[in-house]
Amino acid sequence: MKVKGNFPSTRLRRVRSSNWVRRLVTEHSLSANDLILPIFLTEGKNKREKIKNMPDIFRYSIDNLNQILDQASKYRIPMIALFPNTPNSKKDKFGSEALNDKNIVCKALKKIKKNYKNFGLMCDVALDPYTDHGHDGLLIDGIIDNDKTLEILINQAVLQAEMGCDVIAPSDMMDGRIGRIRKELDKNNFKDTKILSYAVKYASNFYGPFRNAIGSNKFLKGDKKTYQMNFHNSEEAIREVAFDVKEGADFVMVKPGLPYLDIISLIKNNFKIPVFSYQVSGEYSLIKNAIKNKIIDKSAIFETLISLKRAGSSAIVTYFALQICKELKNQLK
Repeated sequence: MKVKGNFPSTRLRRVRSSNWVRRLVTEHSLSANDLILPIFLTEGKNKREKIKNMPDIFRYSIDNLNQILDQASKYRIPMIALFPNTPNSKKDKFGSEALNDKNIVCKALKKIKKNYKNFGLMCDVALDPYTDHGHDGLLIDGIIDNDKTLEILINQAVLQAEMGCDVIAPSDMMDGRIGRIRKELDKNNFKDTKILSYAVKYASNFYGPFRNAIGSNKFLKGDKKTYQMNFHNSEEAIREVAFDVKEGADFVMVKPGLPYLDIISLIKNNFKIPVFSYQVSGEYSLIKNAIKNKIIDKSAIFETLISLKRAGSSAIVTYFALQICKELKNQLK
C-alpha cells in the first residue's frame, strides 16, 4: 500500500489532538453487544463459592444464580455461557453425568429459560467436567477414543437442546463432531439451535484456573496434546475451521484469545464467518493480579478486549464482562 502525504503538510497527530476528534476516528469500539459472560455452577443451596486464582469470580448454586443473572440482564449482555463443577462422587470414566437430564447444567437451563428471556444460553459439549480422568473424551487404554466419544457428545448436545440451550458449543476437539451433532439436532427438530465450534482450541498453558473452577485439575491424567492444537501451528487452524464450517458450524471459537491474535485474524480473513474468542482464565487472572499489585492500570482490560476486536473477534467470552459493562455505562453518565 502506497502512503500518500508528506510532512509538514501532513501531520498524523492532528487527528489525535483532542478527545472529540479521537472519538470521531476510532476504528474499533466495545459494547455489551460484544461480550459473553461465563458462569460457573455448583450443586447445593445458597452457595457462592470463591474460586482459587480467579479473584472476584464465583461458583453459584442454582438458587443463587439471580445474583449474577440480574446484572447480566441489566447490562443487556447477549449471551451467557454455563460451566458445571460436578461433585467428585458423580464423576466416572465414561462421563455419565453429562447425559443425566437432572445434572446441574440441565437444571440451570430450565430455571434460567423460565425466568430470563433477554439473552441466549451457551453450553459446552465436552466430558472433562464429568470424567474421573479429566479428559474431554473417553480414555481407553491410555488413548482418547475419538469415535466412541462422538456417540456421547451427540447425546449430550441433544439433551442440552431439549433443556433449552440456544448455542451448543463443542469444546472437545474431537474430529467429526460438528457434522454428527448438526445431523442429530436437525433430526430431533432443533434446526434453529446454533453450533459454536471450538474449532481452534490450543493445548495452552493458560487454562489452569478454569480447570480448578470446574474441579478437573486434580483429576487430569497426562495432557491434552493429542486432541487440542499444537501452539506452534497456525496453518493447521485453517484446516480445522474449514472442516467445521463445512459440517455446519454457525460460529467458530479461537481459544485462548490474547496469545492467538494472529490466528483470530487469519480465520476472519480466510472465512468471513463470525469468529468468537475466549479471554481465558489464565489471561483474566494475570491481568487481575497485575492490576491489584499496581503493575498495570485497569485500563489494560479495555486494551486487551479491543485488541481481540481489532484482530477480528465478533464476540468475546470474558470474565471481565460485568465489570466492563459497568464501566461503559458510567462513561455515558
